[in-house]
Amino acid sequence: MAETTQMVFLHDNVTIICKIPGSPRIDIKTMGIIWFWKNELDKSEVKVFEFYGNHLQSFRLGATVSLSGLESGDASLHLPEIQLWESGEYRCMLVVTPEKAEGKTVLEVVAYPNIRLFVEPATVRNEEHIICELDGFYPEAFSIKWGKYTPKDSQFQEITEGYVIDPTVKNDDGTFSVTSRLTLKPYLEDHGTTYQCVVVHRSLIVPQRFNVTLSEKGKFPSMLSPLEDICLETWDSEKSRIFAREGEEVGV
Repeated sequence: MAETTQMVFLHDNVTIICKIPGSPRIDIKTMGIIWFWKNELDKSEVKVFEFYGNHLQSFRLGATVSLSGLESGDASLHLPEIQLWESGEYRCMLVVTPEKAEGKTVLEVVAYPNIRLFVEPATVRNEEHIICELDGFYPEAFSIKWGKYTPKDSQFQEITEGYVIDPTVKNDDGTFSVTSRLTLKPYLEDHGTTYQCVVVHRSLIVPQRFNVTLSEKGKFPSMLSPLEDICLETWDSEKSRIFAREGEEVGV
């Protein structure tokens, strides 16, 4: 069995495949299965699950292999509520006397960012800030870009100055958070300009894009309407959220 790579999401219930292709029905009394996990940090290997004869033992809470599946050569490992630290190499060793087979899967556990976009009130210098917050993502690597569209030019124009990205913060659960701030001095001629925060991360199939549009008089609306003033374009609406106002969650 060839080595494969599998990406899963934090807290998912995970199945790691281990099968004997074209296997006839097997008497499980004549077979054995052991699952190992290799720690990414120190490369040590420990048992996760084993079954042979009348012996069945799980070394990780909730780890199971279907005994009915074993009868047809399916020794896939089921792990509920996967955690970040469980990334690494999983190895199944399957013995059907007198044959032996082995397979390896590299498991990558990721966490998609919860993204919050909002506007801070104008300062005494008439500056306003658009805030793009990412929370709960893993791994740490990410990209935030800012851009804009204007009524006169509908092409995306990348903004290369006037914004900062704060240092990444590591959360207690091992995920990361970060904030980016775009500083603006809106003018009357900016009416209708749409500003966009673009987020790229390993957990996302495509970048997530959040928009906010200047209203009349070159100002952002004091209360953001999730339908009119903020637009989210994303690959999976069930795994994305926006906040129209601080403390108010709007599912898209």
